[in-house]
Amino acid sequence: MPAGTSRVRDYGSGVQSLDLADAHGEPSPEEDLVAMSVFLTAKEAHEHGLVILALGWPYWVENAGERYRLLVERPAANAVRRPLAAYAQERGGWPPPAIADPWISHSFAWLTPLLWSVMILACFVQQAPWVDAGLLDPRAMVDRGEWWRAATALFLHGSVSHVISNSLSGILVFTAIVATFGLGRGWLLVAIASVGANLAMAAAHYPTDYRSLGASTAIFAAVGLLTGRAIRVVARSRHPHRWRAMFVPLAAGMTVLALHGAGGANVDLGAHLAGFGAGLGLGFVFGLPRSINGFVADQNSNTRSA
Repeated sequence: MPAGTSRVRDYGSGVQSLDLADAHGEPSPEEDLVAMSVFLTAKEAHEHGLVILALGWPYWVENAGERYRLLVERPAANAVRRPLAAYAQERGGWPPPAIADPWISHSFAWLTPLLWSVMILACFVQQAPWVDAGLLDPRAMVDRGEWWRAATALFLHGSVSHVISNSLSGILVFTAIVATFGLGRGWLLVAIASVGANLAMAAAHYPTDYRSLGASTAIFAAVGLLTGRAIRVVARSRHPHRWRAMFVPLAAGMTVLALHGAGGANVDLGAHLAGFGAGLGLGFVFGLPRSINGFVADQNSNTRSA
């Protein structure tokens, strides 16, 4: 029977296909063809046809107005019915919907990070009289109540290479923060995460002779914020594999931490981890909805830089 006059048996759901001119082979007039399914487009009809080809049978796709019918020879109908059903079940909901991110660009997101970088460099030039009074010192904080050190230590650096490294890295990372979280919200979260990380480090090291300084804690707090927010975006999506997909941004953030925060002599890895961890938590909790490398200071071997 010619394809255009074949008897139709609708096997299942609607999907997609092509014209008989694109069919795989031409049936002879005496062959009786059976329609296994009806699709909305030719493309999907041919995708299902691959299942039939894999079983060793030919197939045809017939244009039936606004639909496309997937045809097989009558002897093949029973043989391909179950594999087609299994394929249709496996591909249900595929491809999954894209993960939507309610991200709004800011035209001058780079401006405040640039100003921050200039301020960090200016502080370094004038910091000599203030280093001892401003670096992170757990005993001074707890015993003498000098809690401001948790913030001031973020603006002090141990050497020229240290401050240049952090100032350049900060421009890149903080621009991403402002662009993603917004101006006020982004800087507030960075401040809370980095100061909180310094407080945690002071508590962890009290009453030892631990000292630390540097903006790296804030930079890795920013990396943690971006990572935590990305995880939250994936967690709130309808992606069928979102729980696995959440590990992608986590792995990316951990890779940045490992590459840029764990190498070199006298690097304060603990401060970097604390900053990243604090940012990760805050980014996950407050990332949605939205309105919008360190080393030891040269002058003191017991002073670490974050």
